[in-house]
Amino acid sequence: MPAEDESTFAPAAPEPEQRQLRFAYVAGVTPGKWIRRWEERMPHVPLRSFMSDGGAQVSVLRDGSADLSFVRLPVDREGLNVIPLYEEQPVVVAPKGHEISVFEEVALEDLAQETFLDADGLGGPEAALQVVASGAGLLVLPMSVARHFNVKDTVARRLTGAPGTEIALAWPSDATDEVIEEFIGIVRGRTAQSSRQPSAKVEKPKKEPKPDRRGTGAKKPKVAQRYAPNPDKGRGKGSRKKGKR
Repeated sequence: MPAEDESTFAPAAPEPEQRQLRFAYVAGVTPGKWIRRWEERMPHVPLRSFMSDGGAQVSVLRDGSADLSFVRLPVDREGLNVIPLYEEQPVVVAPKGHEISVFEEVALEDLAQETFLDADGLGGPEAALQVVASGAGLLVLPMSVARHFNVKDTVARRLTGAPGTEIALAWPSDATDEVIEEFIGIVRGRTAQSSRQPSAKVEKPKKEPKPDRRGTGAKKPKVAQRYAPNPDKGRGKGSRKKGKR
């Protein structure tokens, strides 16, 4: 009886897990344009995104829940690479009917007598906006956050004289690879033709100059050379040479 082939009973090797990219973002960040560009440029790598609150914007990187995170500065940068992206416009949010509603822009110094609320102490911006709607005080937020939650019975106006906030992209400094570099490039506006991008296309060779029609390779004379000034021009009648009689 022929011996059985042991390879027939060998367990199949597990298939390698598909690479995917995960990123988190804080309220007020709208990552739609970056997601669309990623899907166009890197359709073979799935992209997963989720919102994180202010307290988790960095912890999602340290516990491995996300590969990158859009954070609102300042953050603890230890062990992270951080690239600032853009500044946010601050606004003051008040209950509907407040006197600031008649202005397009308000100065912080003009609100010295007002009561301001602390969003973090009230459980985050959404909960704090509900307190503002009740008439308990005013709240300073990035405009993007106020628009994101858009709580009823509140009004927001641009605020001058207040420190702004800044959005940045962060990721672990020891976890950079080509896929992460590709996403960073998309966020920073690099095109697919950039040499730093894994998806970069081969650069097209430059067109060779067309040969001269005369076949000699010599350049045509410049306009100034073809129309050289007449050396006798402007001498006057007396300066002409007399011819032989």
